[in-house]
Amino acid sequence: MAFTFWKGSNVPVSEAVILDALRGVSDPSVNRDLVAAKFVKNLRIDGGRVVFTIEQAIHGSAARETIREQARAAVGKIPGVSHVDIDMTAKVRAVPSSDFNKQPVPGVKNVIAVGAGKGGVGKTTLSVNLAIALSQSGARVAMIDGDIYGPNVPIMLGIRTQLATDGQRIVPAEQYGIQLVSMAFLTDDDSPVIWRGPMLHGVVQQFFREVAWNDVDYLIVDLPPGTGDVALSLAQSVPVAGSVLVTTPQVVSLADTRRAVKMYEKLSVPASGIIENMSHFICPTCRTESDIFGKGGGEKLAQELGVPFLGRIPIYEPIRIGGDTGIPICVGEPKSPAAQAFRAAAEQLVSQLAVLSFKQVSKAIPLTQVRS
Repeated sequence: MAFTFWKGSNVPVSEAVILDALRGVSDPSVNRDLVAAKFVKNLRIDGGRVVFTIEQAIHGSAARETIREQARAAVGKIPGVSHVDIDMTAKVRAVPSSDFNKQPVPGVKNVIAVGAGKGGVGKTTLSVNLAIALSQSGARVAMIDGDIYGPNVPIMLGIRTQLATDGQRIVPAEQYGIQLVSMAFLTDDDSPVIWRGPMLHGVVQQFFREVAWNDVDYLIVDLPPGTGDVALSLAQSVPVAGSVLVTTPQVVSLADTRRAVKMYEKLSVPASGIIENMSHFICPTCRTESDIFGKGGGEKLAQELGVPFLGRIPIYEPIRIGGDTGIPICVGEPKSPAAQAFRAAAEQLVSQLAVLSFKQVSKAIPLTQVRS
């Protein structure tokens, strides 16, 4: 262990002393101190200079600079330390699955399902902007347009193409840093998809297993509304790190969302949170806030079900315009309150997953492998 004695002090400046000081600095995104979370990397002591890296579990943390300054102050108080140099980085960890019968998706760390109990709540708009917000934070993000009957993600991302292959696997399209596969890339714009359950299951499997996903931190799956075959195929096919349920404050939407949460529970898909979309309307002229669809229903439902509440997204006309023109609000107006709401919800979501990534899962031996 490296250490240095300093004149006027009998206390050595050592790795142990520095790590002990850093135990007093917590990262709120994972509810752990930096040492317990194993975020302190590449620690070096060179004379009075201490150099190390803090490797957080999420990109773009709002607490990033606060943590840096707290760590610098904690180490700077150690006798003999004259300079503290901290590099801030991030590395997303995979949420462990307790179901070892489901094989992870090659090239993907975490699968996130975005669903809704009913249509018309803005689920795809929310999926797209969550994906872009995560990508803008520095994470590597991909999307599966899981609404096989009504694939609209390419429209909202402003991309029209045909999928290619590398000779073995499908190569995903890319837009705004998002890797994407969609049924829209495989059919004509006006061609309806008339498939039954087994065919749906097959294409869902193909989108997961036969696509050359490239080092993805978060694969967001935009599910069709309701509790149908695609959600079931997803839950049965791959380990899902978490699910996001989209609702509006309306009583009808809340009732459907309640059913959707219960469905995910039965499928053993963790509910990472509820997002209340179309939460309120702010008049562009007088700035008055109007609760067109009611107020606070999503948060109350989250409290009732014991599910994290990830945030509220306002009614804002440029959100709709961005979806129609292929320039999502997080790209077109990144500093707007609406884009900030998407980013805040995205950070809340991945913080939930980061906490789960510390969960220890003991691997049970399948009965088929136990010899008599």
